Amino acid sequence: MHAVSDEGVPPANAARRTALACMVTLAVALGVGRFAFTPLLPLMLHGGGLDLRHGGWLASLNYAGYFAGALSCVALRLPHAKIVRAGLAATVLLTLAMGLTQQFWIWALVRFVAGAVSAWTFVFASQWGLRRLAQLDANAWGGVIYTGPGFGIVATGLLVSAAGGLGARAGWIGFGLVSAVLAGLVWKTFGEDVPIPASVGTRGAANAGTQAAGPGGARHVDAFWLVLLYGVPGFGYIITATFLPVIARHALPGSAWPDLFWPMFGAALVVGALVGARLPFHWDNRLMLAGCYVLQAVGIALGIVWPNAAGFSFGSVLIGLPFTAITLFAMREARLLRGEHAAALMGYATAAYGIGQIAGPLVAAPLAAATGSFSPSLWLAAGALVAGALGLVWRTRAG
Repeated sequence: MHAVSDEGVPPANAARRTALACMVTLAVALGVGRFAFTPLLPLMLHGGGLDLRHGGWLASLNYAGYFAGALSCVALRLPHAKIVRAGLAATVLLTLAMGLTQQFWIWALVRFVAGAVSAWTFVFASQWGLRRLAQLDANAWGGVIYTGPGFGIVATGLLVSAAGGLGARAGWIGFGLVSAVLAGLVWKTFGEDVPIPASVGTRGAANAGTQAAGPGGARHVDAFWLVLLYGVPGFGYIITATFLPVIARHALPGSAWPDLFWPMFGAALVVGALVGARLPFHWDNRLMLAGCYVLQAVGIALGIVWPNAAGFSFGSVLIGLPFTAITLFAMREARLLRGEHAAALMGYATAAYGIGQIAGPLVAAPLAAATGSFSPSLWLAAGALVAGALGLVWRTRAG
């Protein structure tokens, strides 16, 4: 294989390669590195090495790492592509490590570090990919980038459903090996950044550095509210995303359906990312975010009021559809506000998202243990999403 370069490559091919490489990267870093834990959690609980409360702690430690990693993005000064490469390699090693031990303290350390790695990889792969697509006048390919977590979620969910009898340890090791293969396929794409020729994508290059209209003070206010309100869906979705197979197995004992709800979530995520990227670019990102929050709130409520196969199916789809569309709209808004210097704002926003994720399992697991039901914490999550949507509408009207 030869090193990948954009010199002499038609813009359409360069855009496609950029988007697909970032898609695979997010499939590994998020779909496996973060979310493989969800379908494997019932196997870890069933194996006797973990109880629900400790499972909640592992989830929250991962999200605490995500928060710490997001904050540290502001201080990282390495080339973005090098950080992405390091993130891919670390994700492979950390995933394998989960299958090579049964020690809870090691699991806890690994999940914390994996969270930090996934934040670094997400922020810098997003900035690297969106910048290059803007330079190539190929912003519509941005949605492809954010299908990566969905493909990872579908694959891990279906593989656990098909081979769950082998146990959680085999699952972690298998996912680590698959991640190594995928990382190898895109490794050379993240070589040294090659400048896009000046003749290509002049309008896109201008868009890549666009700052929001208006005085600097107004942009700072908008950035503050973006960070604050982007944290809401972190709490809103995470209880379902962490415990969906456990909740569904409890509601539908003996049914084959619980193994399918998580892949449904991932498949809907892919569709939502592609549709979100096709929405008119001039639409207000904040209003689109508000609509996404409401969709997720309805999806959560469906699983509570209609706790059967249909309710969980429609709920999984409604929570999944806007999942990475939320990320796409928020990252676009960050670039609108900060242009080429958006990585720091992306990091702060991702950190706020991480705070919500930390709080979710810490609230849900003890509350479920005390009440015997996840419903109270799920209603709280749905309410938070509605409140966040109202906040975004208010900011749109105010500014």
